[in-house]
Amino acid sequence: MTDWNDPGALNCSDEDTFDALLDRATTREKGNYFEFFAEGDELSHDPGLRLSQHGSEQWMGQTLNHDPAYWRADTARDRDFDGVPVHPDYLLACVMGISVEDLSEKGGYFLGRTDVEFHRSAYPGTELAVTSRVVDTRTSSSRPAYGIVTWETEGRDRETDERLVSYERTNMIPRREPAATDGSGSMADGDGADPATPDLPETLLAPDGMHFEDFRDALEQASEADAAVAYRHERGRTMDDQLVAGLPLATLNTARQHHNRDEMADSPSGDIVAYGDVTRSIALAHARSDEATYRERRFEDERFHTFVTIGDTVYGFTRVLDCDSDAGPDRTGAVTFEHVAFNQDSTPVYSGRRTALIQRQQ
Repeated sequence: MTDWNDPGALNCSDEDTFDALLDRATTREKGNYFEFFAEGDELSHDPGLRLSQHGSEQWMGQTLNHDPAYWRADTARDRDFDGVPVHPDYLLACVMGISVEDLSEKGGYFLGRTDVEFHRSAYPGTELAVTSRVVDTRTSSSRPAYGIVTWETEGRDRETDERLVSYERTNMIPRREPAATDGSGSMADGDGADPATPDLPETLLAPDGMHFEDFRDALEQASEADAAVAYRHERGRTMDDQLVAGLPLATLNTARQHHNRDEMADSPSGDIVAYGDVTRSIALAHARSDEATYRERRFEDERFHTFVTIGDTVYGFTRVLDCDSDAGPDRTGAVTFEHVAFNQDSTPVYSGRRTALIQRQQ
């Protein structure tokens, strides 16, 4: 009997031998199919990740988030931080990245996220503990090879157990066995109806400046006319290998769609695609560059509308929805925005509502 453990028993570098071996080998799978998830299940995601100043600065530099409060000690003190914190986009991307191996590594569309809340600032050296709970599972009426799963996820300080950020997200997840459906639904189980012709405002106004009063005054002016406060941002950022593959892997996001071109060649996108949080962060950076941002508060109804691949350019558009003079410290007010990221073809790729504290004029 041949001893197959003998190093000389097989020449694995011979192409014919290796081809025969590969054809017979069982694949050790990573990630979970839709059938794995059941409502109420709780998952603890390992490994954790240690937030770092280098990681935060790398994220900010690549996505054009150049707020000095996350780079410099003097500005951080002026903003009432206890030190130089990590950027909230980096924190959110790390918390979600850690969860990918258990939740969405198998692939599928990132349909959206809501109830994103930052409970306190995080600082370099913080070790993350990330957990998720399955909120809902359902069949996709349009794509029988997928199901739809919604999770609540929390990122905590592993040492103190304090909550840092929480959110709810929804993904399509591949099924091990396709479901029987009539195929009548849209990608996210909508009714597929054509949208009505939009009723657009007569005028679009832009704020005169970056401070809370500028947004408030623009809204007041718009309320006196058939107008909305909405404007586009000049900057654009073209997706490259570092953005599409490098940043997700730095947050432990191992989803194949961000780094495995072989697997993605036959997918609808035809190539690796950007991590949604990278696309989002770039769009928000464009908006923040036209604001005197003090703190991020909350995000709602975040949606990712189509693929972003290497070579696509991401731009930003903002609509101002509300101003609250009583929120936050005396030096700030809360502004609620709707942000839209769009590509070089003017196609929306991300949208979401954001509430941030904006500094008042000094």
